[in-house]
Amino acid sequence: MNSLTPGNNISAVEITHISSNGIWMLTHHEELFMPYDDFPWFKDQNIKAILNVEEPRPGHFYWPDIDVDLDLEIIRHPERFPLQAKKHNANPESPADTAR
Repeated sequence: MNSLTPGNNISAVEITHISSNGIWMLTHHEELFMPYDDFPWFKDQNIKAILNVEEPRPGHFYWPDIDVDLDLEIIRHPERFPLQAKKHNANPESPADTAR
């Protein structure tokens, strides 16, 4: 008796926990934490939007409801990508402060 060829792995990526500090994602037997301080796009989103995550190719994750693309390198090391992983300052310094 032969087994059928297995289908696509539909659970390769899963959001396992959402808290007031960030979200946890399980992918390929590795759990990653994404704090809102480094990944602010998730903070004010509804649960359905956060849970709707896809992995279009290995190590690349996409949240279509909020149009966020992240790869493993950014998730593991957000400090290396400050322009992508930080909110822009809503109150920039005044010209007098920058002239010093």
